[in-house]
Amino acid sequence: MVLSDADIKKHLESGKIAITPKPDYTEQLGPCSVDFHLANNFMIFEHSKYPFIDPKNGKPTAEYMKEIIVPDGEAFIMRPGEFAIAYTVETLGLADDMLARLEGRSSLGRLGIVVHSTAARFDPGFDGQPVMELGNIGVMPVALYPGMRVCSFTFEYLSSPAETPYRKKKDAKYAGQKGPTASKLSQEFDKK
Repeated sequence: MVLSDADIKKHLESGKIAITPKPDYTEQLGPCSVDFHLANNFMIFEHSKYPFIDPKNGKPTAEYMKEIIVPDGEAFIMRPGEFAIAYTVETLGLADDMLARLEGRSSLGRLGIVVHSTAARFDPGFDGQPVMELGNIGVMPVALYPGMRVCSFTFEYLSSPAETPYRKKKDAKYAGQKGPTASKLSQEFDKK
């Protein structure tokens, strides 16, 4: 069951859902979701340097990327066909019996911006800064401003608390992440 705005507030007060900094309910709270803001760091692929990415070669994906820090008041311009990894200003923490789902904002979708194209579920026990995959599938460049509301989270109960919440999994590649975190898929091949 998806939590209502009233239940989201109760869970924020009890600590079952932790959002830092504390949300401004007037601006961020919807009927069943909380909006998060875009941070100012982005990672983009240096496609002119590398012909392709091979996650099996053991090279960390971050080596194919460069970080861009957008100064206050300036915009990150996403051109058609471009992809970037970004993250939210807010940090999210979930109890062992809660999961969250990240959704892009319709207002950005109508400009051609896809927010978090895969893996929109945040597992019970997640704690960190949510990272998003951004893409521009439109025909025009779009300016994205750090601090703008970029996505929203909905929250749901599990049938019982998870036996092994995300933060306790030994192979939780993104537990406690801070900032735009590149893919760690190569770690899965390293284990074989």
